[in-house]
Amino acid sequence: MNTSASCGGKTPCVALVRQRYTPFGGAERFVDRAVETLARQGMTVTVVARHWHNDNGEGAGCDPFHLGRLWRDYGFARCVQRQWLGRPGWVVQSHERIPGCNLYRAGDGVHAQWLYHRARVQNPLQRTAIMLNPYHRYLLAVERRMFGHPDLRAVICNSWMVHGEIKSWFNVAEDKLHVIHSGVDTDIFHPQLGEKYRREIRREWGIPPQATVFLFVGSGYERKGLSTLIRAMTTAKEAWLMVVGRDAREKAFKGMAQRLQVSDRICFAGGREDVRPFYGAADAVVLPTLYDPFPNVALEAMACGLPLVTSHQCGASDFLKDGQAGLLCDALDAVALSAHLCDLMDAKQRRLLGQQGRLLAETLTWERMGAQLDALYRKFFLGNNSL
Repeated sequence: MNTSASCGGKTPCVALVRQRYTPFGGAERFVDRAVETLARQGMTVTVVARHWHNDNGEGAGCDPFHLGRLWRDYGFARCVQRQWLGRPGWVVQSHERIPGCNLYRAGDGVHAQWLYHRARVQNPLQRTAIMLNPYHRYLLAVERRMFGHPDLRAVICNSWMVHGEIKSWFNVAEDKLHVIHSGVDTDIFHPQLGEKYRREIRREWGIPPQATVFLFVGSGYERKGLSTLIRAMTTAKEAWLMVVGRDAREKAFKGMAQRLQVSDRICFAGGREDVRPFYGAADAVVLPTLYDPFPNVALEAMACGLPLVTSHQCGASDFLKDGQAGLLCDALDAVALSAHLCDLMDAKQRRLLGQQGRLLAETLTWERMGAQLDALYRKFFLGNNSL
């Protein structure tokens, strides 16, 4: 990968913008795949981030001083705009909301849509506080400017749900919107994890060997819908729930489980670098998220041959609307979620949905995503030098 600041010739050079880049995470894996795809096409590629955490040291820093998240995001955006936008021969693909970028990957969805869903669980005072919060006001304004900017030529959506939200909120032309789902490594995440970890993890956490175990994976319990899931557990009386992920308010959710008298069947495992043992111990993954553009957990669950229960407000609903690979309900409908949990107490139903999910995951590989990126880049970089 060439990270030279100069660029010449007919082939565009590409600046990939990601404020916080680390070697892990779905967004970073997407960036890595994009870098590989562009490099194969002979393009000069530079990753622009506050800090470059790659062993080969390649990349460009853009790290102005900041205090607080508003200053952080605004300062980074201004740095990118000053140093990279309008540079002759360069195309800017941003994974952050930066007006003036040429391509934007909407991996975080639409902030306006998130606030709309979040308002469903807030009282009037909380909703007013959110709308007066300078940070949220900034994000709403910068989204409008970015999607309306004349230099925006293409938007990569990670789900059809996000595609529809961008059209609805910002009236972006259809030919600018391109759906490219994330990928999953089906060799790392696979059904054989059950053979390796099922007994070990259940024994460690005191879960009966034959119990039906539901798995919740995610940090930020409110947005991921854990409160709805805890309420649903009151009717799935023979099932257990494992919660993997961090939240500053974990104690409050444990208290909720105690009040509803389900705490003896819920295990809070905290954050884990490797979630695979818990996939191996589980019978299904449940993520009734209030809003999630497309979580990696959904792909990992399907790759592991586990049924997925999620919400209509999750981008993974793209694949579950026909009742295959999993079940859907509204994020706040604890009654419908309870019914789904009870349905999945049936081992035959779990097996069928799990098999469908695995077959689906095998089509959603990183290689397929790379091929879709390759086709998009050939069209917009090689075939349209006006970018």
